[in-house]
Amino acid sequence: MPSNQPNVVFILADDLGYSDLSCMGSQFYESPNIDRIANKAMVFTNGYAACQVCSPSRASILNGKFPARHGITDWIGAKHGEDWRKANRYTKLLPPDYVHQLDHDDTVLPEAFKENGYKTFFAGKWHLGSIGSYPQDHGFDENQGGYERGGPYAGGFFSPFNNPQMDDHPDELGMSLPEKLAQETNAFMTKNKDKPFLAYLSFYAVHAPIQTTQDNWKKYRDKAVKQGVKDNGFKMEKRLPIRQQQDNPVYAGLIAHMDDAVGLVLDKLDELGIADNTIVIFTSDNGGVTSGDNYSTNLNPLKGGKGYQWEGGIKIPYLVHVPWMNHAGQRNDTRVTGTDFYPTLLDLAGLELQPDVHQDGVSLKPLLEGGGLADRSLIWHYPHYGNQGGDPSSIMIRNNKKLIYYHEDESIELYDLNNDSEEQNDLAQIEKKLSLKMKTELLKSLKRMGARYASEDLSFNQDSFDMRYNRFKTELMPRLEAQRSEMLSADYKPNANWWGSMVQD
Repeated sequence: MPSNQPNVVFILADDLGYSDLSCMGSQFYESPNIDRIANKAMVFTNGYAACQVCSPSRASILNGKFPARHGITDWIGAKHGEDWRKANRYTKLLPPDYVHQLDHDDTVLPEAFKENGYKTFFAGKWHLGSIGSYPQDHGFDENQGGYERGGPYAGGFFSPFNNPQMDDHPDELGMSLPEKLAQETNAFMTKNKDKPFLAYLSFYAVHAPIQTTQDNWKKYRDKAVKQGVKDNGFKMEKRLPIRQQQDNPVYAGLIAHMDDAVGLVLDKLDELGIADNTIVIFTSDNGGVTSGDNYSTNLNPLKGGKGYQWEGGIKIPYLVHVPWMNHAGQRNDTRVTGTDFYPTLLDLAGLELQPDVHQDGVSLKPLLEGGGLADRSLIWHYPHYGNQGGDPSSIMIRNNKKLIYYHEDESIELYDLNNDSEEQNDLAQIEKKLSLKMKTELLKSLKRMGARYASEDLSFNQDSFDMRYNRFKTELMPRLEAQRSEMLSADYKPNANWWGSMVQD
């Protein structure tokens, strides 16, 4: 433990998949600066987000509760109940209502640090409530860019950003949004270098709409061609097409922008002479987007992606660097999740834990010190239909066995993650006794947490669902293949100024 209270830099990517970094195995995307963290950190190879979509998992990081307990079970703004029919999804169930903002009664992560003399700062994506429930309403002294929107929809990824919680400046024209957020973070750290601080850098990247510069696109387009472009980029899943290749040069370029921004922050820590007293976390809020949105990536060998109940939807990069502990890129296969960050950071900083709040998280300090954790069950509850094609489901992982409970028909799947991380061999009918035991424990746990469930849609029509599926197969999938080919063509040009990255005279 350092003699002074340690600083914390918490870096959260948006929609970044488990294998979307070079340090996590990608042969296409490049992330040298995030790799710098991984090379010094303990890398949790079985790190999980608390949900397969953003708002629930983001809340769980801040309050240490599973979504079933805190009630934010879908991205805030998603339709529910009979309003769900307006989405024209033709599903068997109507998703339930959910909590629409972070609970003010909880002493969340920044509040706990602020109560102990820390200066606190937030930059980037919030998506945990609207006016009255912004970052500054939950313990952050400063907020740059955090409000109710879940993506950079107002201005895109290049200045001017038109974000109501962040100022645009004329000299920033053409600057990327990740760089802007990094610069604001660096300004805060510079101002507070002589006192303990918590800096929470929550990138909008790599959320749709994906954008990059011409130079980045060309670098990764040429790399994709050199590696060999496969003939087919998509196949149909249960509801939507799903991407099969990591060959998207725009997405690769956006990862590079975020990685460059991480480098700026790491360099600033070195420049200020405080790197040796600063804990650095890097993680993501859910799996990468393989279906829906911009169909950006593929997470092979993991199945699915954002919104899905399979490993690709919930497994994420999970890097913890504690400078006074010599981890030097150690890999730990203990299954850990987003609820664990809150108690872990309190414990590492020598602050009092908040067990009444972070009820579903445990401190990972014993693991970081070379020890172990007691056996426990990890639980997910997503009673909604993912925009990316996932099903209303609940999940339990215990002792490396994963049970998925489907709400539409109460069916289950069981996987042995130690031997089948690709979830190809369903053991539910083979290990019936274990399946029933885990299902019973899961449902009892959800009841104790007050979990809400979807209700039957009595107007469901199978023919309408089938027509929608066939339209996606015959119309959408060919269109996605054409867009992929266009993006990989030598003369690709999305618009005149590459989404604003080229400063206009």
